[in-house]
Amino acid sequence: MSAVLSLDNVTAAYGGRVALNAVTAAFQKGQVTGLVGPNGAGKTTLLRVALNLLPVKSGEVRVLDRVLADWPREELARKLAYLPQGAQAHWPVKVRRIVALGRLPHRTSLAPLSDADLAAVDDALARCDATRFAERRLDELSAGERARVLMARALATKASVLLADEPAAHLDPAHQLRLMELLRDEAARGVAVIVTLHDLALASRYCDNVLVLRNGAVAASGAPHEALSDEALARVFEISALRMGNGRSTIVPWQRL
Repeated sequence: MSAVLSLDNVTAAYGGRVALNAVTAAFQKGQVTGLVGPNGAGKTTLLRVALNLLPVKSGEVRVLDRVLADWPREELARKLAYLPQGAQAHWPVKVRRIVALGRLPHRTSLAPLSDADLAAVDDALARCDATRFAERRLDELSAGERARVLMARALATKASVLLADEPAAHLDPAHQLRLMELLRDEAARGVAVIVTLHDLALASRYCDNVLVLRNGAVAASGAPHEALSDEALARVFEISALRMGNGRSTIVPWQRL
């Protein structure tokens, strides 16, 4: 099976500072892949490279087996949906209109919403448990409610790849679990889901694969129990952890080393 998104020996930099160093990774449809690592490890940079927001110094990025540079920007926007880190909007605009922005890649300029657009917006609101405040203004909502609205905007695009950068950061525990269930639902629909996470418990429990980054390079990858082995946790995070549950074990960070 060919990857929906792949990076082959990719190096990228901000000015003279290398942020990704010879990274090779492949992301498959129908799977949730967690990107984990310490602060500054290169997780957000990898997403920016995949979105063609940051050029690569070397290596190749492919989307749906097509070189990234060959994609027209409008067409790429229909294939890749992005929820950026810290997307805390405070606009005095109704929630439904915000979610409808996710349909912009499917519409010509100033065109009204089609029946398909309206259905996609309603579906995204419902799946993010945001229908009940769809007619309220975004700036009237709590931080957690705004986070769910912005996730709904990304889902409304109905893209082949969903890139979410720390989407659980402003959610209470119940909605963190709902979010991860939602990402798994997206994968079940055939979407390739790539999500950056600091919560290793969520990564180990809900992700099919985990890519561990450290200093811009791949430190470990594979199924959660492989990528988040005791050795990897000690080497990358300098912690030990407890493992709970049967089958797909959940990692609970326990102490610093």
